[in-house]
Amino acid sequence: MRKALRLRRLSRPYDDRYLFVPLDHSVSDGPVVPRDRWQDLIRAVVLGGADAIVVHKGRVRTIDPAVLGGCALIVHLSAGTAHMADANAKVLVGEVDEALRLGADAVSVHVNIGSDTESRQLTDLGTVAAACDSWNIPLVTMAYARGPRVGDPKDPALLAHVVNIAADLGADIVKTNLTEPAEDMAAVVASCPIPVVVAGGPASAHSITGHARAAMTAGCSGLAVGRRVFTSPAPMQLVAELASIVHSPTDASLIRALTCLENR
Repeated sequence: MRKALRLRRLSRPYDDRYLFVPLDHSVSDGPVVPRDRWQDLIRAVVLGGADAIVVHKGRVRTIDPAVLGGCALIVHLSAGTAHMADANAKVLVGEVDEALRLGADAVSVHVNIGSDTESRQLTDLGTVAAACDSWNIPLVTMAYARGPRVGDPKDPALLAHVVNIAADLGADIVKTNLTEPAEDMAAVVASCPIPVVVAGGPASAHSITGHARAAMTAGCSGLAVGRRVFTSPAPMQLVAELASIVHSPTDASLIRALTCLENR
């Protein structure tokens, strides 16, 4: 299958805009939700209108394929935990062909520019990118400025460098932080030849919907919001609100309606 067809699956209205919900935090930080709430969370994310979820390979086996419906599956190949001596280190824990056997529509890799293990992470990114080209599967790179040599992880010039590293090493979509101030993100997006999606960031006083609107106004191609979704008391409602910001309200409503029909 051509990579372009798989890329289209990552945007349910086929408008080249993306709302991803990463749920891979169980490796880095601990359980996302209790076991008895996991299927309900997946269902809420899908019914809310997310374009794709991001999970590790073992977690794929816990997801009912019928629940996913038109929501794409991205298998995350990187891992690291909060208990490591270097919390910014990431290692590969899966391979592209393995993700394909699990039914993945895309894979993702995490790279921290400025970390002590940057060289290893860049090598891993290049290796995965080559495998993605061989298997015709899209690569989403989660690229951040993190480490002892990073002063301001939201500096526009630094983030422009970070997203272009991802593009140059073979990513099809890059996820990174939103600049501060948010309007400076326009220059980052303008510098990059591939779609840029922004992370939702940690729970804080700022509005996630305001964050989303600022990102889209700056020209970003979408959002990747995980923690703010799975810690929300109403995840389906939040995902629906974000989908209406990323896509047109009409397209977002159509996605939800079709998903409801699929899940009857």
